[in-house]
Amino acid sequence: MINDILNEADTKMDKSVEATREEFAAIRAGRAHPSMFNKIVVDYYGSPTPLQQLASFTSPEARVILISPYDQGAMHNIEKAIRDSDLGVNPADDGRIIRCVFPELTEERRKEYTKVARHKAEEGRVAVRNLRRTAKQHLERLEKDGEVGKDDVTGAEKRLDGMTKKHTDTIDELLKHKEAELLEV
Repeated sequence: MINDILNEADTKMDKSVEATREEFAAIRAGRAHPSMFNKIVVDYYGSPTPLQQLASFTSPEARVILISPYDQGAMHNIEKAIRDSDLGVNPADDGRIIRCVFPELTEERRKEYTKVARHKAEEGRVAVRNLRRTAKQHLERLEKDGEVGKDDVTGAEKRLDGMTKKHTDTIDELLKHKEAELLEV
């Protein structure tokens, strides 16, 4: 029973760390990459569809992404979705592909992205701590119901605290790498 609660908490904490990693991937550093477009959703014939499902991406240069839609009829909607996103890029289409040229990052913009990265890291840490709190409540409920003893719950809480620390440390490490990447000129 206790192991089930701890395993479930560990799995969910892993997912929170992975979600934070994906959020970091969407924050632009020096080089443009297709994962920056992961969060963009396009209105495709009336249904919201992730851009990744509608087009292929290539990066011929460090600051250029070429988007080749599978369906040329979706070109206008893809272009509109990119323009409306928070990427800060103005897409241009030539009838076959959409070209997104990212401007050079200024010092001020790098600092803004660093703040965004710190905010995303804090959201990840909060998610991990919320999962810890939920698991702890389940453990306390088991003890209150008399299903397990106090010593078992105390030991489980120590293991839970260790898991929480491991996951928050991982998020901190990801943040450190992202900040270094952003501030690198």
